[in-house]
Amino acid sequence: MDRSDVEAVKARINISDIVRRYVDLKPVSGRWMGACPFHQETKPSMSVNDDEGFFYCFGCQASGDVIDFYGRINGMDFRESLEQLAAEAGIELGNVPHDPHAAERKARKQMLMDMHDEANQWFQRNLALASGDHCRKYLVDRGMTPEIIARFGLGYSPEDWHGLDNYLRTKGRDPESGVDAGLLSKNEKGNIYDRFRGRLIFPIQNLSGRVIAFGGRIITDGEPKYLNSSDTPIYKKGDHLYGLNLARSTMTRSKRAILTEGYMDVISLHQFGYTDSCGVLGTALTADQVKRLAGFCSRVDLVFDGDGAGRKAAMKSSRMILLQGVACKVVLMPDGEDVDSLLQTKGAEGFEACMKEAPDGLTFCMNTLRTEYAPRDIMAWAKSFLSELSDGSLRAYYLPRLASGLGLSEADFRRDAGGTPPTRNPQHQPRQAQRAPQQQKPQPAMGVGKDYTDDRYFLRFTIQYPDYCPELVGRGLGQVLRTDWARALWEKLATTQHGQITSLLNEHEKGFYFQCREELRDNGLSGRELQDEWNHICSKITFEQDKLDKRQLNEAIRQAYQNGDTERAMQLLALKKSPQEG
Repeated sequence: MDRSDVEAVKARINISDIVRRYVDLKPVSGRWMGACPFHQETKPSMSVNDDEGFFYCFGCQASGDVIDFYGRINGMDFRESLEQLAAEAGIELGNVPHDPHAAERKARKQMLMDMHDEANQWFQRNLALASGDHCRKYLVDRGMTPEIIARFGLGYSPEDWHGLDNYLRTKGRDPESGVDAGLLSKNEKGNIYDRFRGRLIFPIQNLSGRVIAFGGRIITDGEPKYLNSSDTPIYKKGDHLYGLNLARSTMTRSKRAILTEGYMDVISLHQFGYTDSCGVLGTALTADQVKRLAGFCSRVDLVFDGDGAGRKAAMKSSRMILLQGVACKVVLMPDGEDVDSLLQTKGAEGFEACMKEAPDGLTFCMNTLRTEYAPRDIMAWAKSFLSELSDGSLRAYYLPRLASGLGLSEADFRRDAGGTPPTRNPQHQPRQAQRAPQQQKPQPAMGVGKDYTDDRYFLRFTIQYPDYCPELVGRGLGQVLRTDWARALWEKLATTQHGQITSLLNEHEKGFYFQCREELRDNGLSGRELQDEWNHICSKITFEQDKLDKRQLNEAIRQAYQNGDTERAMQLLALKKSPQEG
C-alpha cells in the first residue's frame, strides 16, 4: 500500500462529511460531536476532528481516520475503503509494487459493472411490457406494492434463450464477456445462452448501490426454484447481503439488523416497516458477512423457519455472530410459515409476537445443546466456542453464562476451559456444530503496570507536542522505554513526519494516538506550564537513564565474576563506587 495514496485521500476528503452520512453531528467547543454508531449510545460521545482528520469516542474508545471510519461503518477492509473513497474523491490509486495488469483488471471490472447496469435496465423494462404481465400479477398476488417493487428494482427475464444475449450485443458486448459477468451461460458444446429465463429478477447491489449480481425465481413450472449469479470478479456471494445497501441507514439508527434467508422475505419485511432487514445470498452465513453487519449494528435478529433445517441454520449462525462479540436473537417462524407468508396473513402484529418470544442467541444455543447433544459434545462445543472468540476478553463474559446455562460447575469449567484455549480435536467436535472460519488473532493489549504507565506518560507528551520529538530523540528517550509496544510506537513517532504517522499505526496504537490528540484539545499546556512539564520530562529521562546505566553496570559485574575475570569485576566495582565517592 502506497502511503502517498492514503494521505492523498485523507487530504481530499473531510472526515466530518463522511461521518455526517451516518451520524447527526453538531458543533461543540470547536469540534463536531455526535452519538457513536459503534456502540449503544444516544448521547453525543464521539468527537470528530476535521483539522487533524480523526474521530474518537469517549465511550467505547473507537477511533481512527476517515478510512478507518468508512471501513468500520460499512464492514469493509482497509483496501476496499480506500478504493471507494479514492473513487469518490477522484484520486487514481497507485500500486506498489507496480502491477502491470492492474489497469486492465480495473477496466474489466468496470465493464462487468456496466454490463450489469445494462442487464438491469433490460430486466426492469421487461417487467413493464406485456410479456411481463404474469410476473406483475405474481407480485400483486404476493402483496408487493408498486413502491416496493421500484425500491428493490425488481425485473423479469422472459422465456427466451437469447433475449439478454441479443440485447447486450446491441450495446457492443461480446457473449464471452456476458459469460464472465455471470449473465450468460456456456454449455459443454460451447453454446452461449441466457442464464436467467422465465424468472422474477432480484438485482443484488453492493453498498454503493451498484448492481453486481442477480437472483431469479421461477414463475412457471421448473427447477431450480431460485437461481443465483455465480461468483465473478465483481461478486462473491459470501461477502454480500441482499438489501444491505437499502437497510444500512436504518441499521445505524436502530443498532439492529434483521437477517433472513429469502429475497421475498427481505422485501416483505421492508414493506411492513422493518427497513433494517437484509438476507443471505443462497449460502450459509459467513464470518465476512457478520463483520459487515457488525459495522452497522450491535445486535442481529436471525429469522429462520421453525423446522429442523431452520433450527440447525439458526444454531450455526448465532454461534458465528456471538463469536464476533455481537449480540443476537433467534426468531423462529411458526410451523408452515415463512416471514413473507406470516406478514401477508397476520401483518406486523403477528411478526412482533414471534419477535417477543425470541430467545437471545446464547440461550438458544444452550437450550439446543441440552436437548439434542451428548454431554461430551456439549463440553466440546463450549470449549471450542471459548477458544474461537474473536476477542479474548469476551471469554470472561461468556464463560460464567455458559457454565450456568449448561448446568456446569463454574469453578470446574473455568479450570478446564478458562485458561489457555484447549487444543482442538476434530474427533470431539459435535456433528451438528459448524466450526467458524479461523479468525485473525487479535493484537495484544498494550499492557498494565508501572512500566506501561511510565511509557504512556512519555509517549503522550511526544504525541501531544511533536515539536519536541527531535530533542527527545537526542536525549535518548527510546533507550528508557520499557515495554515492546512503546518502543514500537516510539520508532514510528521518531522517524515519521507528524501529519503522516497515522497510516503506519496499528489498531491499538491508533486508539492511544487519537486519545492523546483529543485530550490535547481540552487539556493542552502552554507557556510556563508547558516549560515545567518539559523540564519534568527531561529530569525523568535522566533518572531512568541513570537506573538503566546502573542495571547495565551490575550485569557487567555479574558477568565478569561468572567468567572468572576478577580484575575486570574490580574495575567495574570501582567505577560503580566512584560517583558516590566524588
